[in-house]
Amino acid sequence: MSEQQAHEVHDLYSMPADAVQEPPHQFSKAIRQVGPGLILAASIVGTGELINTTGLGAKAGFTLLWLILLSCVIKVFVQVELGRYAIVHGKTTLAAFDTLPGPRLGTSWICWLWLIMMLATQAQIAAMEGTVGQAAHMAFPAASDALASAVGTIVPAWGDFLQTRQEYLWAALTTVAAVVLLLSGGYRRLEKITTILVAAVTLFTVGSVIVLQWTRFHIGISDIKAGFTLALPATAVGLAFSAFGITGVGASELVAYPYWCIEKGYARHAGPRSADDNWARRARGWTRVMQLDAWFSMLVFTIATVAFYLLGAAVLHPQGLDPKGPDMIPTLSRMYLEPLEGTPLAGLRGLTRVGFLLGAWAVLFKTLYVATAANSRLTVDFLNLVGVWRPAGPEARERMVKVFCVVYPILALGLYYAFREPQGLIKAGGIAQALMLPLIAGATIFLRRRDNDPRVGPSLLSDVFTWLAFVGITAVASYSVYDLASSFMATSP
Repeated sequence: MSEQQAHEVHDLYSMPADAVQEPPHQFSKAIRQVGPGLILAASIVGTGELINTTGLGAKAGFTLLWLILLSCVIKVFVQVELGRYAIVHGKTTLAAFDTLPGPRLGTSWICWLWLIMMLATQAQIAAMEGTVGQAAHMAFPAASDALASAVGTIVPAWGDFLQTRQEYLWAALTTVAAVVLLLSGGYRRLEKITTILVAAVTLFTVGSVIVLQWTRFHIGISDIKAGFTLALPATAVGLAFSAFGITGVGASELVAYPYWCIEKGYARHAGPRSADDNWARRARGWTRVMQLDAWFSMLVFTIATVAFYLLGAAVLHPQGLDPKGPDMIPTLSRMYLEPLEGTPLAGLRGLTRVGFLLGAWAVLFKTLYVATAANSRLTVDFLNLVGVWRPAGPEARERMVKVFCVVYPILALGLYYAFREPQGLIKAGGIAQALMLPLIAGATIFLRRRDNDPRVGPSLLSDVFTWLAFVGITAVASYSVYDLASSFMATSP
């Protein structure tokens, strides 16, 4: 085997001839090829759901349930088209965007906008690290005091400071743990860990909603009907549009999805595009597997997202509670604990509290883990496209990916230390994603129409829904810009 062939074997982004495989034709075999979407679901079911979605439910009650469902479903059509493009052309998202017409500075204008958005979403990563710190402090207050005292014996001023910000130490430990895990494994480990965590978080949250039905916070048919009135309360407009940007497949996840599809092997198994009918058959087959992956993951993260929203609407909203600031985790814990008061399940409060804290850790940590893994891969791809740094081979690229797996969590930790307001950080990242969504959807439609291979689709129905997704996403982003401008004008002297 030549040196070049050896590199190709280990390069998940190459398409060697011996990697070609026939697609599975039975559902039982196709479902075993699901994976990229579950990695995406691990990123999706995170701060947006635990914090922003429950915060939206706390402010608006059941009224915006329709928006949550719409946000979860509508963007998957764009996700599928990006996945199809990766399989047919073997290109990453940024490499595809690099071919778009328009201004260039080393690479396409939209790649630069992605970079700006990605840096803005580090605010969301910051919120994850800080909120995990809050959960850990709440779970182990004695350990927090001991850690602060230990630091105080070395630097007294720091010890006094940490006694009032005890989540800072836990946030730092979380950052270190994420970095170590990111440096120790590749795609397969990522897929296994995220699948387990997504299943655990989804089951726990859905179980919590079911338990509500035997408490004073039970959800009635009238509540669900109120969620489909298509109303948009003025008091929750800003949070609603931020939620649309974060819940479901956000802009970050849309751009990252083809990378996971390529690393999973969908494009390699189809093989390089050619006029051969056998290639077209394989590409159609692996595209169907990708569609199964996308829609299966949509079902998973929609169930989890709706469950979080219902908990916020049913428990927090009637009490006027808003999860934010240093009291975010204690407030969110009440969402799980208060429904048990005065019921035969009251004896389970201690176990439920532990379950909530573990669930909060799993939700936030896995999102930090997956988002950093994705952002690091895309950053290396961006540096290659812009010509700043071109990897000599797959090993060099992997080393640079690991560099950013260290840089980004530390950057986010600094942001949390600077602002210490998780909900505000999440809202900033959500707005950045909401504004980027129509550009990604529009670019996807342009690429599909320009480079489409009719042998691989899409169908007319899929095409119609992709256009509807683009129109809906653009309408939401436009209103978001209008709302931001109005708010700015109102606060200007």
